[in-house]
Amino acid sequence: MLVFTLAPIHAATAQESERGVYLLKPDAIFDGATTVLHRGWAVLVRGNRIEAVGATVSPPADARIIDLPGTTLMPGMIEGHSHLFLHPYNETPWDQQVLHEAIALRTVRATVAARRTLMAGFTTVRDLGTEGAGYADAGLKQAIEQDIVPGPRMLIASRALVATGSYGPRGFEPGVATPLGAEQADGPDLVTAVRRQIAAGADVVKLYADYRWSTGEPSRPTYLQSEMAAAVEAAHSAGRKVAAHAHTAEGMRRAILAGVDTIEHGGEGNAEIFALMKARGTGLCPTLSASEAIARYQGWNGGDPAPAGVAESRRAFAAAMKAGVAICLGGDVGVFAHGDNAREAEAMVAAGMSPAQVAIAATSGNAAMLGMADRIGAVKPGMLADLIAVEGNPLASVGALRKVRFVMKDGAIYERSAH
Repeated sequence: MLVFTLAPIHAATAQESERGVYLLKPDAIFDGATTVLHRGWAVLVRGNRIEAVGATVSPPADARIIDLPGTTLMPGMIEGHSHLFLHPYNETPWDQQVLHEAIALRTVRATVAARRTLMAGFTTVRDLGTEGAGYADAGLKQAIEQDIVPGPRMLIASRALVATGSYGPRGFEPGVATPLGAEQADGPDLVTAVRRQIAAGADVVKLYADYRWSTGEPSRPTYLQSEMAAAVEAAHSAGRKVAAHAHTAEGMRRAILAGVDTIEHGGEGNAEIFALMKARGTGLCPTLSASEAIARYQGWNGGDPAPAGVAESRRAFAAAMKAGVAICLGGDVGVFAHGDNAREAEAMVAAGMSPAQVAIAATSGNAAMLGMADRIGAVKPGMLADLIAVEGNPLASVGALRKVRFVMKDGAIYERSAH
């Protein structure tokens, strides 16, 4: 019998086992879709797929039995908003990362970020832009798929698309070309840029519906609704979803009516906007932990009263939940440390969502929002074998999501200690 120790899996190396036939025996199973904890169930994995689930699953002769006492087995979590090519802004400001860090350096750092993300129990990420690192995310994705480096399954956006003059870095002589964190494109050229991202490997297209036109200004809409509608049509016709960065109510409104699939941030959303999102089936990725992290970098100690940006994000989150908007779990990781992804789950609970709702958002909810519900996000036969075991009950305590004791992605087991 193969027995796994329950030591924390945050060591510097991540070893991958060969794929085979495994019978996983935890104390309980959270299936990703319901709030029922299934006790006494086991999961049979063959190759990279779940073959059987239930209380009466028997191990075939060629199965390796893995006991996971004290744990709940659940789907691998899904990070809905990540930037693997960024690292915390209190280490290096965003401008400095974009302008002064070599792409080779950023790529090597991104491999470490990918490993830490996987070891934290997030087996899939939607990575929404390399922020000046070009198309390096396509290479990282390939390296993970080829088992060159360990990391989560990646959905990539490569270069986000911004209206000319609306993005950074800023502060240089006008007319002097400087590296930007995204690609500028407008009007008919925006459709061409969408197709260019897709041709380079983008799984999802990211648009900036609003931003600051000048340093110190508040965010204002950038793209016209008609521009975004054409971009969305081009992306959807190619089978890609569209995420829109939008803080302002007007930027959100234009993006929603243009047909985007998710709104990222949405801090100035109001009841009218969230009702429109609900009616149109647009999801919200509130990134609560990013605004909290930035506030902490600026001296906030986490207490009350919360800074204006944090309070605004929490208010919008509560209004979106009240309207019944589908909520994505995604922290804008990269603003804060990779591997600390569960920080967003904790922020969502603190802002009023139950641990069970958060656990569903992190699994089947995000899978549906990303168009992957037929492959990941649930523990049932036929699904990809992306499975983690956590200590405790994630439906009762969000803290369980930090206590990851076992990680399997695509049928391969990572960071194991066997005897």
